[in-house]
Amino acid sequence: MTNNPFKSWLADKSRATPLGTWLMAAAPATAEAMGFCGFDFLVVDMEHVPIEVSDLAHILRAIGCTPADAVVRLAWNDQVLVKRCLDAGAKTVMLPFVETAEEAKAAASFTRYPPDGVRGVAAVHRGSRYGATADYLKTANRDICTIVQLETPEAIARLPEIASVEGIDALFVGPGDLSAAMGHIGNIAHPEVQALIEKAAKDAHAAGKPIGIVGPNPDMVKRFIAYGYDYAAIASDIAMMTGRARDWLGAMKGEQQAAPTPTAAY
Repeated sequence: MTNNPFKSWLADKSRATPLGTWLMAAAPATAEAMGFCGFDFLVVDMEHVPIEVSDLAHILRAIGCTPADAVVRLAWNDQVLVKRCLDAGAKTVMLPFVETAEEAKAAASFTRYPPDGVRGVAAVHRGSRYGATADYLKTANRDICTIVQLETPEAIARLPEIASVEGIDALFVGPGDLSAAMGHIGNIAHPEVQALIEKAAKDAHAAGKPIGIVGPNPDMVKRFIAYGYDYAAIASDIAMMTGRARDWLGAMKGEQQAAPTPTAAY
């Protein structure tokens, strides 16, 4: 049993595919609003968005007021950053650009207290509800969910060994970086990219590990789910906002001002 809803969803094969979206606005109000839209999870992006740990705490508070659960995508697979984000209250973390089993082992160790890992110990922080969770040090390793991102053909080729690392709870394919690494930047719909995305899902299932992905629109995400992806994010708060704004502005002006076709997922 775990007190992490997202981790529980991954273990429950009877429920519908968890659906989320990316948060790019870096604003607690936007995060809270998206949390009431019906998404299962919201990805707080600290890699491509100017969100610091102090900002993260406010955004997590906002999401915590909603039915959605938070997934925090860190800027890098860094021990200090992982520790600070977990202490700030993150329960599910996603580490980008993991290429090898050794890097996956490092990621798992950063998110676990000894003897399972090397996470630094503090008695009072937001993650432990400021010390109110009396058994936090004993249960945190069970409740933390560690996701590693595979974003190159080389990483996907090593998926079986990465997936076998103890403490890695799930995998995530980054289609934007994958398409760039394959020489098809901005074109995740390219047949070669799609073939590798489909292969990653099959390999993850063979390894017994949940795998997720993000897509730019519902049609693409439905395709990914048909490949076998276990959880998926649809675009981002900013992409949805600007797309709707362009549509409505075009309607008001009486012009065919359709939103441009997205070239990236978020």
